[in-house]
Amino acid sequence: MKGTLLLSLLIIFCNQPVYSQSAKIDWDEWGVPHITASNEKDLFFAQGWAEMEAHANLVLQLYGTARGKAAFYWGSQFESSDILIHNLNFPHIALSYRKIQNPELKQIIQSFINGMNAYAKAHPEAIEKDKQIVLPITPDDVNLQSLFVFVTRFTGGKELNQVAGWQDIGSNAIAIAAKRSASGNAMLIQNPHLPWNGEYTFFESELTLNGNPVYGAQILGFPGIAIGFNKNLGWTHTNNTLDNADSFELTLKDNGYLLDGKKLDFKARTDTIWIKQQNGSLLPKLYKFYSSIHGPVLKTGSKKALAVKLAGMDSPNALLEWWKMANSQNFNQFEAALKMQQIPFWNVIYADKQGNIFYLFNGLVPRRAYGRFEDWDHLIEGDSSKNIWKGYLSYEELPKLKNPKSGWLQNTNDPPWTATLPRELDKSKYPPYIAPDEMPLRSQRAANMLLPDSSITFEHLVDYKQSTHVLMADRVLDDLLSGIDNTSSPLLQEARQVLTGWDRNADNNSKGMLLFYAWAMAFNPKNDYNYAVRWNRDFPNSTPSGLRDKKHAVELLEQAAKLVKTTYGDLSTTWGTYLRLERNGINLPANGADGALGIFRVAAAQPQGKTTSVTAGDSWVGIIEFGKKVRAKVLLSYGNSSQKQSIHNGDQLKLFSEKKMRDAWFYPEKLKGHIAFTEVKKGEIFIRQ
Repeated sequence: MKGTLLLSLLIIFCNQPVYSQSAKIDWDEWGVPHITASNEKDLFFAQGWAEMEAHANLVLQLYGTARGKAAFYWGSQFESSDILIHNLNFPHIALSYRKIQNPELKQIIQSFINGMNAYAKAHPEAIEKDKQIVLPITPDDVNLQSLFVFVTRFTGGKELNQVAGWQDIGSNAIAIAAKRSASGNAMLIQNPHLPWNGEYTFFESELTLNGNPVYGAQILGFPGIAIGFNKNLGWTHTNNTLDNADSFELTLKDNGYLLDGKKLDFKARTDTIWIKQQNGSLLPKLYKFYSSIHGPVLKTGSKKALAVKLAGMDSPNALLEWWKMANSQNFNQFEAALKMQQIPFWNVIYADKQGNIFYLFNGLVPRRAYGRFEDWDHLIEGDSSKNIWKGYLSYEELPKLKNPKSGWLQNTNDPPWTATLPRELDKSKYPPYIAPDEMPLRSQRAANMLLPDSSITFEHLVDYKQSTHVLMADRVLDDLLSGIDNTSSPLLQEARQVLTGWDRNADNNSKGMLLFYAWAMAFNPKNDYNYAVRWNRDFPNSTPSGLRDKKHAVELLEQAAKLVKTTYGDLSTTWGTYLRLERNGINLPANGADGALGIFRVAAAQPQGKTTSVTAGDSWVGIIEFGKKVRAKVLLSYGNSSQKQSIHNGDQLKLFSEKKMRDAWFYPEKLKGHIAFTEVKKGEIFIRQ
C-alpha cells in the first residue's frame, strides 16, 4: 500500500511543469529590487519586470511620449512634443539604431522589454486604462527614450527650449583618494540634482550576475545602472559645461538657403501627427519638415530660418557603455569602457578599491575650426561652412585627471579646470572652445569643505553632503548688515536683528534663511557685476565678495522684509515653513535651497506663494567607501515607486526632511532580515514566494 502511494506521488511530481528559476528578485523594505541571475537575458528580464512593478504607469507615459504619439494617445496638450520628436526624426533614427547596435545591447534591450511586457500581461490591474494603449513595449521604445532624454533634455535642452529651470538640473560629485582618507580607502559622493518627476525619475536597483553585484540608479526606461558601484569601484556623473548643441541662423534664398554664397536646397519630408479630440475622435495633421546641412529646421521666417545641430543622435550604444562601466573591476577596464565615447554628455567622477580617483570631462565635444567657448554659446551664423562641426574630439583630447596631488576631486557642474585646487589641469593645453573658466559658489563650497580636511572620514563626507551652509551669506551678509544704521526704518532694524542671529544654514528650523532667500533672489547671486569684488580665476574659491551697490542692496532687503512680514507676519519664520516636501499625501518641512546661493544640499523649487514644494535637487545620493568591504549610504529622495498605491511613493521624504540616509544592503548578509518579499522567475513570469 505504501509503495503504491509513493509511486503515485512520484508520478504526480514528475508530471508537474519544470520551471526555470534562473532569476529572483528580493524586494527590500524600501522597495529596492535586489536581482540575482545566472545570465544577462534573465537579469534584464527581471529588471524590466521590477521597473514596471514600481513605475508601470509612468514608464508607459514616457514611452508613449518618446514615440511622438502622446497627442494620439492623450490629446492636444502633447502636440508640440510630438512635433519636436518628428521634426528631429527620432522614429527613423531609432529604426537605424536597431540595425547598427551592438548585438549584446540588442539582447539586453529585448530582455528588458520582454520583462516589462510580461509584467503588464500578468498584472493588468496595475495599469491605468489610458496607459494600456501604449502596450506592447518594443525595443524601439528604449532607443526612442534614450534619444528623447539624451538629446532633448541634456545635449539640446537649452537650444530646444525644452527644459524649464535648466539651472536646477545639475549634480554634485566628490572623490577622495586613499592618501586623503582617514581610513586609507578611496571614497565617492554620487549626487545628481534632477527634477523629481517624469523622464528624470531614477530607479534604484541591485543587479547581481553570476555573483558579481552592481548597485545604483538608472534613469527610468533604461536597462542597467547609470550611476553606481560594485565591489571594486564606483562612478557618478555631473552635468558638464559642454556646448554640443548649436543653433544656426540661415539666410533664405529661392526656397533654399545660402552657404558660402551658394544656394543649397533643403531636404524636405512630410509626416502626419494624429491628435485625439475631446470626443475621442482622431484628427490627422500633415506637417512638412525641413533639414539643412546644419541639422533640422525649427523655425522659418520670410528671410531667415533657424536650424539646430545636436550631439547624441549618432550614439546607438550609450546604454552598453554604462553596462561595461558597471562590470569593470579595475581602472583599466573602466577606462576601456569610457573610450567607447557613446555617452554624449556628463562628466565622470570615479573611485576604486585600489585608492584611485579620476575625473573626465566626458561627452561628445564638437571639433570646431576656431574660437573660444563664448564664441559658440549663442546663435551661430549658418551662412559659412567654417562653422560646420568636424566630428568630435577623441578620448585622448578630453580634459581628465587621475590621482591629483591634492588627493581629492570635485565637480558641481563647473568647468574642468577647478576639479581640484590648486589647479592641476592646464586650460591652455586644450582647445579654447572646450569650456569656460568659472567657479560658481556651489563649486567653491565643495572645495572649501575639502581643502582644510587633511584626513577625511566617511562621516565627514556624510556631513558635507548634508550641509546646508549658505556660502553667499559669508561673502555678502556682513556688508549688507553694515548698511543698516540707527536711522534706518524699524523694519530694517528688525531685519538686521533676525539676520544677525541666523545660523547661515538652510535647515528646516533655520530662522533668517527665508528673509535672506527673499533678498538674494531679488539681488541675483549669479550676476557677477553685483559684487564689490568680482570672481577672479587667481582666487577661484574666495571670490566674488562684498556688495558693489550697498545702498541698493539695503533697499532690496527692505522690500524682501516687507514681503516676508506681509506673508507670514514674522521675519523669523522658519525655512521649513516655506519650503516643503510634498508627494502622495506626504507634507514635510524641507532643507537645502537653490545651489546658486552656494549651498551643497540642493533643493530647488519655483516660488509660488506662501509655501512651495521641492521639485528638483538631491534625487539619488550615494556615499561609498571602498575598503575590504564596501560601505555605502544611499537615498532616493522621492522613493523608489511612482505607483499611486505604493507605500514607496514618497516613503524616503521623511529621511530627507531629517537629513538622514539609508544603509545600502549591498551584500546578501546585510540584506538578510530586510527582505519584504521575494519573487522567483518561473517560465516567463515572476511568482511571489
